[in-house]
Amino acid sequence: MRVSARTQNRAGIRRATLEPAYPSQVVAFLRAIIIPVSETSALAHLTPLREARAPWVRGLVWDGFWLQSALWLAPLALLLASGYEDPGESPLDWLIFGLTAVFWISHRLGSAWLAYATTAYRPLVRAEPARYVIMPVAIATACFAIMLPGDDGFPFSRSDRVLILATLDFVLVTYHFAAQHFGVLSLYRVRSGRATDIWTRRLDRVFALGVGGALVVVVEAVLQTTLFQNVWIGPWIDTDWIDDVSGPLRVVTGTMVVTATIGLLIAEARSRSVSLPRALYITGVALMVSLGLYTDRPILFVAVWGAQHWLAATALASRVASAEPASPNSAIWRVLHAVNRRPWALLLLLGALSVLLLPVMEVEAVASDGIYYGDRVFGALAVELRESAWVPALLAVGFTTGFLHYWLDRAVYRLSRPAVRIAARGLI
Repeated sequence: MRVSARTQNRAGIRRATLEPAYPSQVVAFLRAIIIPVSETSALAHLTPLREARAPWVRGLVWDGFWLQSALWLAPLALLLASGYEDPGESPLDWLIFGLTAVFWISHRLGSAWLAYATTAYRPLVRAEPARYVIMPVAIATACFAIMLPGDDGFPFSRSDRVLILATLDFVLVTYHFAAQHFGVLSLYRVRSGRATDIWTRRLDRVFALGVGGALVVVVEAVLQTTLFQNVWIGPWIDTDWIDDVSGPLRVVTGTMVVTATIGLLIAEARSRSVSLPRALYITGVALMVSLGLYTDRPILFVAVWGAQHWLAATALASRVASAEPASPNSAIWRVLHAVNRRPWALLLLLGALSVLLLPVMEVEAVASDGIYYGDRVFGALAVELRESAWVPALLAVGFTTGFLHYWLDRAVYRLSRPAVRIAARGLI
């Protein structure tokens, strides 16, 4: 489902080309964001999980821009919307448009790219066809079987079927976002040398699923976001009741967020190996949820919450792909390897695909205030797609890619499995 996405500049351009146009500080910043520490790493030199590593995944600047983006997205969104009664008419709208166009679909394609377009995951795909082939085919078949038939001879109308799938998607995407927060916290925990710290792992899971999952549903209810209204409002929940209890809900939820955040930060401070990245990420999650609780502008929360997820997911995919083994003697795999080992090239490719697929995917997406960003890029073509006879098939495509993304993310980032750790060694 769409919530809302920023283009990347190329950092591998020769210094001679950049120096006349940009200060050296900008060049260094772009290089720090895009270029990994090492393009490849041999399997034999993998560091055991129990060994302490540098606390950052890539470095302060790279992590700060991609993984810790909540810390700059939230204040930036507030700044851009300041002074405007309607944030949709503020500069924030253009930031949301850029992030959506470039990173919404690219983040959704990232896990599939790792599974099927990198040499790192080829052994896994071959060894586990049920996980990487049979189940994805089953998900796609189910989505098309549900969406394509008309109303005649089917127990539910197509509108009801869309609502059922949208409700399922709402539940899954909420868990999916929370799971990513748990994954990033776990990654930082491992890199701080606490891979076997079961107690901290449990605290991370409670925080991610509680603050980053359950309490987010409360935030969406209080704000009555477009997504929440389309899925729950109507026969499920009375809007007047939500309005009546929204004040107490904000107070109780805010207290829970502050308590959980402070508790986890205290636990981090008392650990044997304190991790600054973990503390910052915990603060970022709490900041995003608090933004939703203490604003009456749903677009602020939706934009920051979604964009942070997209940036982190896309960056992690490029980081994993950059450390894949050398490609075999195949022209196609050599081309893919040339892209994968250069994070900036993969980011540009995924970003371009995201822009091209925007009008197709927006058919299934929940538009905020009726705004479809694909119209700004493709004009009448995007409108015609939403009104064409292809809508049922496009809805099936949208739901399929969403559900596949949730499934494959779980498959390619499940670092508790040794085979996945080998494939994703770029993170470890």
